[in-house]
Amino acid sequence: MAEFDTIAKRLIQTHPTDFARFALQRDDIQRVEVLDTEQPTIRHTDSLLRIQVGGQKVLLLHEFQTTDDPAMPRRMASYIGRCIEQYGLPVYAHVFYLRPHAGRRDPGYYRQEHLDYPVAIRYQVIRLSELGGQAVLDSGLVGLLPFTPLMQPPAGQAEAAWLEQCVVRVAALPLAPPARADCLAGLATLSGLVYNPQTITALLAKEQLMDIIRESSFAQYLTASAREEALKQGIEQGIEQGIEQGIEQGIEQGIRESIRESIQEVLALRFQPAAVRGLADRLGAIDDGLRLKQLHR
Repeated sequence: MAEFDTIAKRLIQTHPTDFARFALQRDDIQRVEVLDTEQPTIRHTDSLLRIQVGGQKVLLLHEFQTTDDPAMPRRMASYIGRCIEQYGLPVYAHVFYLRPHAGRRDPGYYRQEHLDYPVAIRYQVIRLSELGGQAVLDSGLVGLLPFTPLMQPPAGQAEAAWLEQCVVRVAALPLAPPARADCLAGLATLSGLVYNPQTITALLAKEQLMDIIRESSFAQYLTASAREEALKQGIEQGIEQGIEQGIEQGIEQGIRESIRESIQEVLALRFQPAAVRGLADRLGAIDDGLRLKQLHR
């Protein structure tokens, strides 16, 4: 999920107004501000926006999911509560389910059933596979276009043809090359939730878009993240190997010291102390365990 989560978050950060208009189905969105979701009070949320709609300041919270999570109502209640505590504003919360079969059992609320202490916290559940993709494709909401392959194609249109239509539309967007490249990279990555990777790659190659996507900031970020993760795993593996090697070396050194002590005990029985001390120095210079064992015999 990490790469999909990253793409979704970066798209919201780049096009926050598009997501606000889409989630609320309103055009009177003003003063959109992307808030930091790394703060302890609101950590783990995918996106938090402070906006003005209908003359009122509110928070707009987005969470993206690719799979079912029975704990989602509780998680959303926690997120919403933290946002209210931190900002003291109304919270409009949404969970976006990206895969076709995800989110069917999400009730869209957290409820505490108690006669004297009832609690109800609601949020909107948006399953992309249930949305008509053509309307979004025609909406002009650039930030949402990379998600259109996950939505329903027009009636009678095959999925492969729908994917191609989405790719061609995004490739033709009147955007600066870096922004268009990021949209294409986002679309290519998110499409992997539904389409076969070979199908996506073949289509991008056919449209001669692979080089553009490779140069996108999204692709470079994901590549750097993958390298960092691989490096981290390599370092951890190196540490584990180092610990194992250290233990092994410690055991070997312990064996050598034990053999030296045994040899010195035998020497002490046969020679004068002065001679034993001289031989002890020479024994200390021998690191070869096999050689020490031969001397001990």
